This record gives sequence, structure tokens and C-alpha cells, in this order.
Amino acid sequence: MTEIADDLVLPFEIKPLGIRGRLVRLGATVNEILRVHDYPPAVSALVAEAAALTAMLGSALKFDGKFILQTKSDGPIDMIVADYHGPGQVRAYAHFDRTALESEPERNEGLLLGIGHLAMTVDQGPDMERYQGIVPLARTTLAEAAHAYFAQSEQIPTRLRVAAGPLMGRGRDARANWRAGAIMVQHLPRQGGPSPMRLSSGDAPQGSEEVVTEHDDWVKARALLDTVEDHELLDPTLSPEELLYRLYHEDGVTVYPATSISRYCTCSRERIGEILKQFSATEIADMREDGRISVTCEFCSTVYEFDDARA
Repeated sequence: MTEIADDLVLPFEIKPLGIRGRLVRLGATVNEILRVHDYPPAVSALVAEAAALTAMLGSALKFDGKFILQTKSDGPIDMIVADYHGPGQVRAYAHFDRTALESEPERNEGLLLGIGHLAMTVDQGPDMERYQGIVPLARTTLAEAAHAYFAQSEQIPTRLRVAAGPLMGRGRDARANWRAGAIMVQHLPRQGGPSPMRLSSGDAPQGSEEVVTEHDDWVKARALLDTVEDHELLDPTLSPEELLYRLYHEDGVTVYPATSISRYCTCSRERIGEILKQFSATEIADMREDGRISVTCEFCSTVYEFDDARA
């Protein structure tokens, strides 16, 4: 049986349509991220989606920097943080109110996120300028917020889909194995310049009835992408290449070398010890419980304990 590649970002191009894109498949990587946290399913789904989006957008960087996606909102899931460190490393976690989550009758993603903002940050390193784009979260999904980001920050016609969900194990390992997937297409016609962006009624100046005509190639590529179903993005038996062929075989798809994705964390006992040394003796005393200081990494849930943080 042919092994199907997983935990990757696959760049592709549909040259006759002037389309470039990326397809993400996360299996073991996102499962490892979630397994160390034991989140409720609704939280796991959003963290997995955030990891897939971050891998897709971060892997487009032309340098080994960092791409950070972060939400801050008033919903039951009030913060999600995911970052991509080139090449090919991703991590993520969430903060949530368990009581508010359990009292929310609907598991609608927009309601779980609530009202706030989504920030996307490109960090080129300590000696370089950071770039950040911020878009509102108004009970919208992560995908809808990402669309708003591209319309506002890059002004390139962009369409994306993202999905996450568990596959139940069999036999002795009956635990849910989480998966995530995402796909994005953008229109960059060869004749120069992107397609005109469609304006919403609120975008047009008052009294203006300007009609924006989208390029036929973009309309076709976008319509085909909208046919992708969640199970196709998550199916471990369907290769990324097969999915792209299903969508765009009529015009031909060129795929490029994939970027492998894995989970990472930068925490260490030494690093946390150095951070603790920056606190005063009084602050250190306040942190102690039963004579020890306990620090838990938000990303990987590793617990570090110190007897003497000032040593």
C-alpha cells in the first residue's frame, strides 16, 4: 500500500488560471499539540484550525522568521495563540472559560470566539521590524477573519477553507486522533496585478455605484474551491495531490516541494530559571507554594519545579 504524505504544506499553481495556492494536512503534529492539553472538543477544534492556518500562512515566509496568529475576544474561548517558526515548526494553545463553554448551548465557532480581534504578526528577528495586521472578530469564524485580513492587508483575491476534527482509533488505542486541513487559492494573473477586489456595499464611497467585475479565471478557481468538503481536507487516505487533481484537473495543477510540519516548543528548565531570576526576592516569595515554585508551559504543558529560583 502506498504511504500517503501527512504533516505538510504543499504549494501548488494552476498556471492557466493565474492561481497559486497552498494545501495543509496535519495529522500527528496537531494530535500531539492537543493531546498534551486534554481540551474539550470545541476548544480542540479551534486550536487545530488555528494551527493549520498558521502553518499555511507561515510557510509562505521567504525567511526563517516567525508567523504568529492570536485571537483576543470576549467569548468562552477568549484567546488562541499559534505560531510558526521556519522551517516547518508549529505550536498552539488556547485559554477558555470552562463554565461559559459548558453553558453555551450552541457549538457555533463564531459564538465561541465572540467579539474581539485577530492579529497576525510577522517577526523577522530581533534586529528587524515586526509587521502586524489586525482584523475584528465579530462572532465570525477564523476562516472569515482570515479572509478579512487578506482583503485589508494584502488586497489579493483570496479564498480559503479550513477544517478540523477527530478520527476515532480502533482496538487498544480508542482515543480520538485529531486532524486538521486547510487550502487556499490566490489570483495573480500573469498580465500584471491581481484581480480587482469585490467591494461590499459598505466599502464603496457614499453615492458611488461602481461595479467591480471579477476575472473569470478567479471566479472559476474560487467556485471550485468552495466545493471542497471537510472530510476531504481531513481524510488520511486521500493524498493532497489527489485532492488537487479532483479540484483542478481540467486546467492542470503544478505542485512544488512540500514543507514538512512538526510540533515544537522553546521552553526549557534553563530558560525558565533565567526568567525567574529577573523577579525580586519578594515576588519570588509570593510565588512559592509549600516551599517550591511551579511553572507550567502554556504550549506543551510541561511542568517545571524549582526549590531555589534565585540560585
